[in-house]
Amino acid sequence: MKHTHIKTYRHAALQFLLAAATITGFSASAVAQESPMEEDFFSIRGVSSPEGALLEVGGLVTLPNGDLGISTRRGDVFIVENPTSQRPYFRKFASGLHEILGLAYKDGNLYCAQRGELTKLVDTDMDGKADVYETVYAWPLSGHYHEYSFGPKIAPDGSFFVTGNVAFGDEEWWRGESRVPWRGWTMNITEDGKMQPWATGMRSPAGPGLINGEFFYTDNQGDWMGSGGLWYVPKGAFTGHPAGLRWAGMPNSPVKLTTEQLYAKVDPRQVKDENGRYIKPENVVNEDFVSLYEMKKFFPQLQTPAVWLPHGILGISNSEPLQIPEGNFGPFGGQVLIGDQGMSLISRVFLEKVNGEYQGAAFLFRTGFKSGVLRMAWAQDGSLFVGETNRGWGSAGDANQGLQRVVWNNSVPFEMRAVRAMPDGFEIEFTKPVDKKSAEDIASYNVSSFIYKYHPVYGSPPVNTEECVIKGVKVSDDGMKARLIVDNLRRYYIHNITLNGVRAKENSYSLVHPTAYYTLNNIPEGKKLSMSEVSTRNSAATPKSKATAASSAKKSSPAAAKPAAKKAAAKATATAPTYEEVKGLLAKYTCLACHNPTKKQIGPAYTDVAKRGYTNEKIVELIHNPQPQNWPDYATEMPPMPQVPKKDALKIASWINSLNDKGSASAK
Repeated sequence: MKHTHIKTYRHAALQFLLAAATITGFSASAVAQESPMEEDFFSIRGVSSPEGALLEVGGLVTLPNGDLGISTRRGDVFIVENPTSQRPYFRKFASGLHEILGLAYKDGNLYCAQRGELTKLVDTDMDGKADVYETVYAWPLSGHYHEYSFGPKIAPDGSFFVTGNVAFGDEEWWRGESRVPWRGWTMNITEDGKMQPWATGMRSPAGPGLINGEFFYTDNQGDWMGSGGLWYVPKGAFTGHPAGLRWAGMPNSPVKLTTEQLYAKVDPRQVKDENGRYIKPENVVNEDFVSLYEMKKFFPQLQTPAVWLPHGILGISNSEPLQIPEGNFGPFGGQVLIGDQGMSLISRVFLEKVNGEYQGAAFLFRTGFKSGVLRMAWAQDGSLFVGETNRGWGSAGDANQGLQRVVWNNSVPFEMRAVRAMPDGFEIEFTKPVDKKSAEDIASYNVSSFIYKYHPVYGSPPVNTEECVIKGVKVSDDGMKARLIVDNLRRYYIHNITLNGVRAKENSYSLVHPTAYYTLNNIPEGKKLSMSEVSTRNSAATPKSKATAASSAKKSSPAAAKPAAKKAAAKATATAPTYEEVKGLLAKYTCLACHNPTKKQIGPAYTDVAKRGYTNEKIVELIHNPQPQNWPDYATEMPPMPQVPKKDALKIASWINSLNDKGSASAK
C-alpha cells in the first residue's frame, strides 16, 4: 500500500506522468523534463522536535495564539510554542492517556478521543500542564486491538463528533464486527456528556472532519469497502459496512436498517467447509455482483461516497479531511485536502452539489512525506502542519513518525483547479490559461469510468471499466476553462479524466497532475452544447499520407518482417524486461502503492517475492487472486487485481523473477 522511495520514484507526480505517457504514446522524457513538479510550488519542511520525543502524531490543533497542540499515539499531549520558527519549544501538557487519535480546542481547554472515552484536559492552576483529566463520555470496549477511536471534531453547535473502528472476528478473522455498542458508528456528544448515535456503516473511520460546518469522514478499503472515499454523513446515514447495524434496534438509534434486511439483498458469504470451518470469501472473477449504489433503491438511508479515492492511486489508508481556508494555497482555497497514512501523501478534493447531493473530483496534491499522513492543521502563517505515524501498518517513507510543514511559495502551478459535471460531460477549470491549440484537440483528453464491487471480500478491483468517447471540446475565450462533450456518462461511477496533451499558454508546460477522478453521483440538468460550438479536431485520427502509408506497408511486408520478428523473439527469450521497461506498468496498476523493489513496505519487496521461486504463470495467478496466507507477516491483504491484463502481468512477473539473479541492480 505504499509508494517506493527509491530515487526514480520519489515523486508520485512523475510516476503518473510516466504511466500516462506509456498509455498515450507521449514521450515520457519530454513530459518529465518540460514541466515543474509539485515540490516546485509546495515545499516540505521539517519541524524540529526534542531529542527522544516520539511524535507518532494522532491529533493536531492550532491554538488561538498560534501555538500547536499535538497528541501522540503513545498517550502524550504537547504544546509547541513558535511552531513555525527554527527553534520551536515543546512543552509536555499531558501524559498517560490511551492512544489519542484526535485533539480539539474549545473555550480554553483541550479535548481528545482516547480509546474508550472523550476526555477534557484542564490546566486549572495555569502552570502549563493539565491537572484535571475529566471524562466527558465513555463508551464500551471489548478489548480488541482494532477498536480505535477518532476525534473529536467540534460541530457548529459546540457538540463533538467521534468515530469508532470495528473489531474483527475470531474464527472469521477477516470480518469486521461491532462487539459492543457503537463500534462502527459516529457518535455525537454534548459537552455535558449526553451521547446520541449519529450514523453507522463505518469500518475504519480514521478521518472525521467538518467541511463548511457539515460532518464528513473518510474510510479505508477493507471488507465491504471496495476502496477508500470521502463520505458526507447526515444523521441517520448508513455508509456501507454492516457491522454497526447490530445496534440499529436500540431505542436511540437513528438508523433503522437491520442486518437481516441488508443480507437479504447482498450475500455475506458466511460459508463453511466440510469440517464446519468458515471459508474466507475471496474475489470471484467474472461473477455477477452488485455495487454500493445499487442498494440505494432498497435502502434510502444508504450514503455512497461523495468522492471515491481510488485505492493505490490516491491512497490506501485515507485519513483526515481538512478544508483549505480562502487565501491559503493560492487557487485552491475552499477545497479539501485529505491525508493518507499508508502512501504518505495528500490528495485534493473539489466538491460541488448536484441535485442536492455532494460529488466532485479528487486529484493528487503532494507526496514525499517521511511517514504516514494522519493529521493536518493550519498554521497562522498559512502553511500546513502535517502529523505522521506508521505505527500498526507501516507507511511509505523512511521514518516511523514525524511532524512536517507544507509551505506554498506563492507561485501558481498549472493544474486543474476544478472539474464540474455538465449535462453532456464535464467542465474543467484551470489555474492558468491553456494553449488553445492543445486544449482544442480531442486527442489531448481521455475519459473512462469504473466502479467497485460491494461484497464481503477485502477490497475490490475496479470493475465495469468502459471508455467514454469525447465528441468535442469548447475552450473559453480566456483559456481558463475547457468543456468536454462526453458520451457514456454513468451515474455513481468514478470517471477517470486525464489531460496528458493539454499545455499551458505560458512555456507550454504540462499539468503538474494530469488526472482527476470525478465521482458522478448525479448528472445535472441544463443546456447542452451543440456540435457547432465545439472543436472536433483530433490529431490522433489524422489520416496518414500516401508516402507514410507506403513506408508502413513496406515495413510490415512479410519479407521485411521475418528477420525483425526473429531478432525480437530471440531478444525476448534471452532477457527479462528491465525496471525502466516495467515501471510504467507498476505505476499504472498501482503496484508501487504497496511494493518497493528492494524494501519491505505494506507488502513484500519484489526481491523477496523473487526468492520464492514462483513461475511467471504463478505470479500472474497470484496477481489476479492473491493468497494472503502466503505472507502471514503482513497485516494488510493484497486486493485481487484481475484488471491487470495477462500480457502485462507476465511482463511484470518476468521482471520480478529476474531480481533473483540481479538483486537490486534491476530496480535502480
